[in-house]
Amino acid sequence: MNNKYNLRAIAAKAIGQVLDHGQSLSAVLPDLQKTISDKDKGLLQELCFGTLRVLPELEGYLQQLMAKVMTGKQRPLHYLLMVGLYQLVYTRIPPHAAVAETVNGAVALKRPQMKGLINGVMRQFQRQQQELIEQAQTQNSRFLHPSWLLQRIQAAYPEEWPQIVEANNQKPPMWLRVNRQHHSRDEYLALLQQANIEAVGHLGYPDAIRLLSPSPVSTLPGFELGWATIQDASAQGCIPFLQPQNGEFILDLCAAPGGKTTHILEAAPEAKVMAVDIDENRLKRVHENLSRLNQQATVLTGDGRAPEKWCNDQQFDRILLDAPCSATGVIRRHPDIKWLRRNSDIAELVLLQKEIIHAIWPRLKSGGTMVYATCSILPEENKYQIDDFVSSHSDAQVVKIGRSDSQYQQNLPSPEGGDGFFYAKLIKA
Repeated sequence: MNNKYNLRAIAAKAIGQVLDHGQSLSAVLPDLQKTISDKDKGLLQELCFGTLRVLPELEGYLQQLMAKVMTGKQRPLHYLLMVGLYQLVYTRIPPHAAVAETVNGAVALKRPQMKGLINGVMRQFQRQQQELIEQAQTQNSRFLHPSWLLQRIQAAYPEEWPQIVEANNQKPPMWLRVNRQHHSRDEYLALLQQANIEAVGHLGYPDAIRLLSPSPVSTLPGFELGWATIQDASAQGCIPFLQPQNGEFILDLCAAPGGKTTHILEAAPEAKVMAVDIDENRLKRVHENLSRLNQQATVLTGDGRAPEKWCNDQQFDRILLDAPCSATGVIRRHPDIKWLRRNSDIAELVLLQKEIIHAIWPRLKSGGTMVYATCSILPEENKYQIDDFVSSHSDAQVVKIGRSDSQYQQNLPSPEGGDGFFYAKLIKA
């Protein structure tokens, strides 16, 4: 065993922070990763994300294997066992190593007296593994979603819900955005081919490339020079609808971590861009992204509901409002969303979106364009929100962008496509 740290114990602590303290994995992991070697960072991520992805299944196994579930001060051991079972079912870690490291995790969690229990549960699972897995496939929990969310998805998408749930439970594909200031997409595809990285372009979004299997950024041609950025295909869909032009004054509202800000500047390098977000901490990422791509923008901390506090009387040619939302379209990238969100959050988010869009609309020039986007698949935050807004604003005109009869575009997550994303394009009369 490594004397410095036990990776399974660290993963158990991270999962406890999410499930008991409501923190997101993306907030918890960076600090924990500082305590471990670079070669272990990928495995820690796999253990945490994977365990949360299939949480109900692991809970079901533990209910079968133990007389009573561990609570209170023993709770970290419950999460340690989940991490242990995840390894046995979903990773290629040799079973004897998975068991030994999980048992040693009890020592790292300062519960050495529980090593026997952990060992016993893991061994019992190995003996019954096939039977328990088959049983899990007949349970309602096999969809791996909380029941309130499953019901909402089923109600909104009576036909497509099985594919949505299936896509949510898979690992996400890795998408790149080619910086057109350096190369065309075809040129960059050729560079990837030279580097023996297999990739394909997206049919709908001109800068998007999907890697057939994920690659470290260090292997991507010119990544540190800003030739490409990691960004989901659907997130890139905002820019073809926004159509930013050089010389325009453009607002990117709710801008962190800055993927769309930098995309605007790649499409229109001489545009004047203001990137605003309420979360000062997350704005650090906007600065980092601008710096890597050698771009300039005005970056401000501000609340979209109170634009007068950060933009005076300024008017914008175009506004990209990437509204705060339930993030139900990006569950495969952030499986902790399933366990952090509550049913009651949706109504609160709808109200927040409504306040922001009403407050920011007066800042758009006559004839200007606003793109409203979310990474949600729930109609309350999307289609219904915009229908409601347009019904109360006679100067707001929806431009049809949907691929179907709809005026809007709702992307659903798909294994080889982008994440779930919604866009509406509004012109101010």
